[in-house]
Amino acid sequence: MPTSDNPPFPAALRLFSAGVIIVLIVGAGLFFAPALVKPRWPWPVTPFSARFLGGFYTAEMAVMAALLFWNRWSPGRLVLVMAFIFTVIVSAVSLINLGYFDFERKATWLWFLVYLASAAVSGLFLWQARARPSAKGVTLNPAWRGYMLAETTILGLYGVGMLLFPLMVSRTWPWSVDPFHAQVYSAIFLAGAGGVYLVWKSAPREELLVLGLAQFLVGLLAILGLVITDAAVHRIGWTATGTLCWLALFGWIGVSGAFKLYGAFRYFSAQSAS
Repeated sequence: MPTSDNPPFPAALRLFSAGVIIVLIVGAGLFFAPALVKPRWPWPVTPFSARFLGGFYTAEMAVMAALLFWNRWSPGRLVLVMAFIFTVIVSAVSLINLGYFDFERKATWLWFLVYLASAAVSGLFLWQARARPSAKGVTLNPAWRGYMLAETTILGLYGVGMLLFPLMVSRTWPWSVDPFHAQVYSAIFLAGAGGVYLVWKSAPREELLVLGLAQFLVGLLAILGLVITDAAVHRIGWTATGTLCWLALFGWIGVSGAFKLYGAFRYFSAQSAS
């Protein structure tokens, strides 16, 4: 894209993003090395919660890496909006549930420092760039636009339900989820809804690619984490209605991400050919 249409980010924001990736590597360890990371996490996590959170942090790490790779307004706008939604919600939920945290541990202070700083930095940059339009994007056909609006609504309503009615909504999950974790998980759905909404309004190719990658990894790693963890603890009722609904939800998120990736690569190929 032309620089005038898609300007680069300030060096300070890129440096901050690199620091966030380093922290996310620790979070991703909940998926790949839970025995090593769980004892050092700011609050106690169950085996299923550890792998679920680790899968999401792995997806978030890939998204932040995309921001560093392109270092431009697109896909940076999408990444920062999703990061802002996620960090604000998780910070608020954490502050409301301070009893879960051990403030004698450095990890707890680092948790609040990273999340509050991330919310402040992303929010400040988005506010300063509030008048800037999105980069020029592809034209989505009516079917895609209708689907993305429905996707935004579903993810948003589910996220609001997890946030406001955590006990009721989390009863459908395959493992026991307490209100604190349910509200933390709500941020994943609400951030996803914010990202899909942006692409629905305007779909720069880079943003379609990054959103597709995020959704594909969230869906894939959530299901894979459930399978791997249950292989060790054997606590999931795989034929239970709640489990099947949960699998359908994250399977849909992953497949939706795969279709967005396909669309983004198709547009990139068409642009290269022309």
